[in-house]
Amino acid sequence: MEAPGWPGMYPRWTSSAKDAVGTSMSELSRVWFTISHGIVNEVYYPRVDIANTRDLQFLVAGPSYFSEERKDTEHSIEMVEDGIPVFSIRNTAKDSSYVIEKTVMADPEVDVLLQHVRFEPRDKGLTPYVLLAPHIMNGGYGNTAWVSEYKGIPALFAQKGPISMALLSSTGFTDMSVGFVGISDPWQDISRNHSITWKYTEAHNGNVAMGASLGSSREFVLALGFGETPSEAALKARNSLQRGFQRSMEQCIRDWRRYYEGKDIPHVRLGRISASVLRVHEAKSQFRGAIIASLSIPWGNSKSDDDMGGYHLVWPRDMVEAAMALHYIGDDEGAVKALEFLRSTQEPDGHWYQNLWLDGSGYWSGVQMDETAFPILLADLLRRSRKIRPADYWDMVRRACSFIVTYGPVTQQDRWEENGGYSPFTLAVEVAALIAGSEFAEELGKTEEAQYMRDVADFFNSNIERWTYVSGTDLAREVGVSGYYVRISPPDTGQVFAPSAIKGYVPVKNRPPGSSEIPAEEIVSTDALALVRFGLRSPADQRVVDTVKVIDRLLRTETRTGPVWHRYNHDGYGEHDDGSPFDGTGTGRGWPLLAGERGHYELASGNAREAMALLQTMEAQASPGGMIPEQVWDSDDIPQRGLYNGKPSGSAMPLAWAHAEYLKLALSIERGRVMDMPLSTYRRYVRDRVQARLHIWTFYNRSTWMPRGKVLRVQCQYPFVLHSGHDGWKDAGDIESRQNPLGVHYVDIEPGDWKSVEFTFFWPAAGKWEGQDFALEVRDGGL
Repeated sequence: MEAPGWPGMYPRWTSSAKDAVGTSMSELSRVWFTISHGIVNEVYYPRVDIANTRDLQFLVAGPSYFSEERKDTEHSIEMVEDGIPVFSIRNTAKDSSYVIEKTVMADPEVDVLLQHVRFEPRDKGLTPYVLLAPHIMNGGYGNTAWVSEYKGIPALFAQKGPISMALLSSTGFTDMSVGFVGISDPWQDISRNHSITWKYTEAHNGNVAMGASLGSSREFVLALGFGETPSEAALKARNSLQRGFQRSMEQCIRDWRRYYEGKDIPHVRLGRISASVLRVHEAKSQFRGAIIASLSIPWGNSKSDDDMGGYHLVWPRDMVEAAMALHYIGDDEGAVKALEFLRSTQEPDGHWYQNLWLDGSGYWSGVQMDETAFPILLADLLRRSRKIRPADYWDMVRRACSFIVTYGPVTQQDRWEENGGYSPFTLAVEVAALIAGSEFAEELGKTEEAQYMRDVADFFNSNIERWTYVSGTDLAREVGVSGYYVRISPPDTGQVFAPSAIKGYVPVKNRPPGSSEIPAEEIVSTDALALVRFGLRSPADQRVVDTVKVIDRLLRTETRTGPVWHRYNHDGYGEHDDGSPFDGTGTGRGWPLLAGERGHYELASGNAREAMALLQTMEAQASPGGMIPEQVWDSDDIPQRGLYNGKPSGSAMPLAWAHAEYLKLALSIERGRVMDMPLSTYRRYVRDRVQARLHIWTFYNRSTWMPRGKVLRVQCQYPFVLHSGHDGWKDAGDIESRQNPLGVHYVDIEPGDWKSVEFTFFWPAAGKWEGQDFALEVRDGGL
């Protein structure tokens, strides 16, 4: 019988505040799962980027009694063994009417989620019911559910496109029903009638839920199987039940123990948990090596099918941070596989998508220059440790470096994915990547490429203060410092004459209309610490020290669990002040990973004790299950929204990047050095203080002045003829560009004692002139 009420309520996801995430180590098992509020939430199959359920929980009912496991119990959760994602959950009814004990795991031999359940009612009249909400292929709409059986065993089925699921119990189901959420689903029936009375057998193409009674069963195993067809899904579930829960659990534990053998896990509270979180976020089979950002959808309770990706996508930056942490703990295979995935998903021009699905197709299309630079740093790290053959990855490194050389230093989006321009963090990673690329090239005998990369890196590094440092501002006077690095400054388009690109406005995202245009010099972020992290500036550099003072004045908040730092002032990415979910606007909150970044700065400054204190802050801000969130709530408690000062907010949890930061900080403290700091950049820019010999003009960096004593390099990605003169077009002539092995076309000019340089372009391929003249003032006194 078809359930009424098609298509059901508008679908939503569920809480992003996960208490646990898990999978098996086996390649045979293509199931990942999440847990929050004592129940299973999203279950992913056959890839870690494809969610198929909203949640799977129990309802308890009896004469005049109804209780929902998720809302009406107190929850406790723990791993059966440290760092092994097999979880024991105890849910005790708030009215003490029952206890549900569960052990949850992914079967290591087949695509099945297993739950061993003990139901302990105080009243014999209470019955447990299982309730499952399919959200197949990352969506709540378009699902079909039905009641049937497999080989005589009662089962609940759901299907959408090429993915099917089947739910079976070791003790069988009695009454079963399916329906449309909010209208005819089993929750509506059981909550009103205290049992399954509607018994609908089909619900087609909508937002559906399905449920079944466990009758008098008090101990049983639930098996949620997946497959390409309903029969395949049911076969796998039945096979898992027949093999036995204990056998599967023992094998899962053995496999994870084997993984930890020989690994250098730091001796800290969340060491193994963080290592397991990174591995759980890794793909399997043909996508092995890909690492998604988070098995969650931030503020999922308020998100619909419109947010298909959530955070279960690959962000190249987050992925490299995780892969580096894997390398540092001794998982070289995982790090190399990550690099192989990046090599396979690189775009023809050398960059990577802002974020992408496991098959390499892009989700959001923004260009973040640090996401082009980070894979170079991973390749160089593995080259220096002799885990890869440099020749195998040279083409990837060359194309990525070419993209940075061509389109840098400005970025279309900063690492917070909101604004374009000059970002201290992006600049630091770009420079470090180009120096790493030059060493890659030198090892392979590519001397011309190496020199070009160094020249561009030197130019970027020498101009960081020109682009991102301000002095004498009202904020500087208020804090009592000479100056500071800003969060980001607008691109230098050359449209107006100004001493610096900082003289402009930044359109801050996630803010109400009319309040987003803020002067660049008024916005400060923690990003300047990357200048130390990647070896471009000394931690004792007065400009850095002063910036830290400004950061602490504007961005630091004390919470019950320790200090937190906001991404930048005026940030709007977080819950509203009343605790309601981020909905495109809000108020930025503290990020535990920023405490980790500050810990790295303190360690670089010789303050290991403070670094350790910040590591412990990250631990204190984790969930009871050890999950480190993207953000923590840093205002007064709002219990009705589950928000408590210093504890996880409704943002993504766990965040793989945060766990990677935690591991790297712990290892850096143990080893007495910042693991991420490349010695090559530190030697070049902090020890030897190398300065640029060139000033580079591109269409992406249209500077209007240059220091005297530098060679002017005019650079483009296409062949050109440069028509140039000086001091008002004196001695004008034409120079044909030359191409270097990176594919870049350029012309070098030595201004001598000139006051200005003027030029324009003729494009031979198109047979036409640019139609616009450009000019640079040549100034004495350098920068």
